[in-house]
Amino acid sequence: MGLPAPSLFGPFAVVRVGDTSLDYIDADGEITSQHYAFLVSEIEFDEILERIRERRLSYWADPGRHERDQINTWDDGRGLYFDDPNGHLLEIITRPYGSGGTAVSRPHPLVARTLGPEDQEGRRSGHQGKNGEDSLGASRRRTVASR
Repeated sequence: MGLPAPSLFGPFAVVRVGDTSLDYIDADGEITSQHYAFLVSEIEFDEILERIRERRLSYWADPGRHERDQINTWDDGRGLYFDDPNGHLLEIITRPYGSGGTAVSRPHPLVARTLGPEDQEGRRSGHQGKNGEDSLGASRRRTVASR
């Protein structure tokens, strides 16, 4: 993610992320996979996405890992998920969860669940493919245009 190398502080390897730190320590036994979300600027998002693609890492528009090689546009921002080397699910987003409320073109799915079906017409996916098209691409536009 373009972060500085960790510094050592006692038994911890400390990675600074803005005003926050992620403190790592060696542990025995199995470690449960975790989810970590990072709010980043649009420029940082582009830089991180470029590094992900350069390293040929898999990434997804959704935490269930169904929309591979796509980004989401929830809350009229951008977001994606990818695995770190230890299997933790990392997420980068350019807008905080639910920050767009229900007025944005693509509300976050957690917000969208509270909308009725008539409110969600045309907002179902919220995912973009590699070329900036939503996951349903041109066939969706043709269907919507023919209504």
